[in-house]
This record gives sequence, structure tokens and C-alpha cells, in this order.
Amino acid sequence: MNETIALIFIIIGITFDLFGCIGLIRLPDVYNRLQASTKCVTLGTCGILLGVLIRFGFTAAGAKALLCIIFLLLTSPVAAHALARGAHKSGIKLWEKSVCDKYEEDK
Repeated sequence: MNETIALIFIIIGITFDLFGCIGLIRLPDVYNRLQASTKCVTLGTCGILLGVLIRFGFTAAGAKALLCIIFLLLTSPVAAHALARGAHKSGIKLWEKSVCDKYEEDK
């Protein structure tokens, strides 16, 4: 039963990673691509690591997977925010069909 649940989480993680990679290719600007890559890492890779944790339990591999999940959940959104803010401050324009610019409103 654990192997089936682990396989489901791994498949869900691989699916999120696939959609994130497609988003990196198809989305129009840096900010949209950054959002796709952040979702890819956070949901996809954490899903795969959760499947590994379920499959192996609290062995050495499971403990490493748990630590990696915690690390990714803490650092990935912060890094994406820092990259987006740095891109905005350096003058990279949004896509012309973007609806709003919250960073510009804060100035």
C-alpha cells in the first residue's frame, strides 16, 4: 500500500515538473516564467521527495528527503521573490498584456 501511495506522489511530482518545464518554454516574460519554475520546484520536486519519504520511511534516504522538502519549502518562494524584485528594479518590463504591476504601485 505504501508503495502505491509513494508512486502516486512521485507521478504527481513528475507531472508538476513537466508542466513547469512547459511553462518555462511557453510563458511570455520573466515574471510568468519565474512563477512557473517556482511552482515546478515547490510542488513537483517536493511531491517526488514526499513519495521517496513514504516509500523508504524514516531511513537515511527518508530523512534526507524530509530535510530537502523543508529546505525547498523555505527557500524556493523566497528566492523567486528576490529574483522577481531584482528583475523589476533592474528595469525588465512586464508583458504588454499584464493587468497590474504591484511593485510599481508600491513606489
